Amino acid sequence: MSADPVSVRALVWPFLGTALLLFLVLYAIAFDQGALAAPVTSAMSDQGGVLHEFFHDARHLLGVPCH
Repeated sequence: MSADPVSVRALVWPFLGTALLLFLVLYAIAFDQGALAAPVTSAMSDQGGVLHEFFHDARHLLGVPCH
């Protein structure tokens, strides 16, 4: 059983999609300052903001300064 070679042209769109997704995740973690998660975290503020604090501490674990 032999594998057919994959052309570079066939890999361009999956690579660009993955790069865009990684950029958006990096932005949300490092630079967003919670604006994307504001609707969810404000809805959970009655419960002490547990979700906000979880992600806040996770940012510090990754070495991202935020204040």
